[in-house]
Amino acid sequence: MEKVKRDKNDRVLYIRNLSISFKTAYGTVRAIRGVRLDLFKGETIAIVGESGSGKSVTVKTIMGILDSNGMIDSGQIIYRYKDENDQTQEVDLVKLSQKEIRYKFCGKHIAMVFQDPMTSLDPTMQVGKQIMEPMLEHYHISRSEAKQRALQLLEEVGIDNPDKRFKQYPHELSGGMRQRVVIAIALACDPDILICDEPTTALDVTIQAKILELIKDIQKKKGISVIYITHDLGVVAKVADYVAVMYAGRIVEKGKINEVFYDPRHPYTWGLLSSMPDTDTNSRRLFAIPGSPPNLMELVEGDAFAPRNPYALNIDFKEEPPMYEVGGQHRVASWLMDPRAPKVELPPELVEKLEKMKKEAEYYE
Repeated sequence: MEKVKRDKNDRVLYIRNLSISFKTAYGTVRAIRGVRLDLFKGETIAIVGESGSGKSVTVKTIMGILDSNGMIDSGQIIYRYKDENDQTQEVDLVKLSQKEIRYKFCGKHIAMVFQDPMTSLDPTMQVGKQIMEPMLEHYHISRSEAKQRALQLLEEVGIDNPDKRFKQYPHELSGGMRQRVVIAIALACDPDILICDEPTTALDVTIQAKILELIKDIQKKKGISVIYITHDLGVVAKVADYVAVMYAGRIVEKGKINEVFYDPRHPYTWGLLSSMPDTDTNSRRLFAIPGSPPNLMELVEGDAFAPRNPYALNIDFKEEPPMYEVGGQHRVASWLMDPRAPKVELPPELVEKLEKMKKEAEYYE
């Protein structure tokens, strides 16, 4: 299923040992703990995990929109791009101020589609003018040129009668249309990277499928790299080349889509896959991961998932596991991957579900 060869020369973004904390009235929250991730040209990465696992904080840091009480404690976010002279440049976004990131890179090089289009759009401005804004800011072109490009973008994102829609306000459009407008704004300056933070959550299932297909088509045409933030593993299966599973601010499993989906090794990933609703299995019970994520205001000892892990070893409560290489691009942070650990088999219900998922994926290929 993987379409992109992960060659170091084609990396557009790489994150190394990123740690982020937030100062609150109740103490310091260690929200991101040593994240390491690579994004390659034309690739789609999905970052998955429960709410509060650190997915959105990671990408907001890339965009320079970290909340005011957030602080980058350590790490690098290296972005590689072509300058005006077509020369490859590298910049560590961590070393720039949020204002510099937003002014130099947001929109022009890295763009983002948020979960709720109504919070992204200005209700007092015609949608066409909102699409024109980034072009006027970054390209300094005439208003007539920007308008022509905006009309073209409306057409590209599948909005009929772009001349009419250009003059309308966000409240006059449906939810699906508004999200298409947000995508048009994100694509206005031909970015290298498109970040989609739960882009279909607020939409009904038929519109969800159309928006996902739209983003895939645009990616193929323009060769951009895409980062999806989602808790919906069904979305991941449809769009991703590579998956990173986050738990309590750390990536606990990552690899190509086939490696993580059809050969999951971390018990947390097992729990996420088992909890996917499925009308086609023999089990009558909908699985839920027991317990709750840890309080990141308190120091995490050992593996953060250990209290919820039915397969936890004694060492899980004492020492954080390293990231083990388990073949190919597959990496897993679990003591179960240690050669000395007892062998644990996948739950039978999950084996059945994965087999059906694999057959379904083969059918649609």
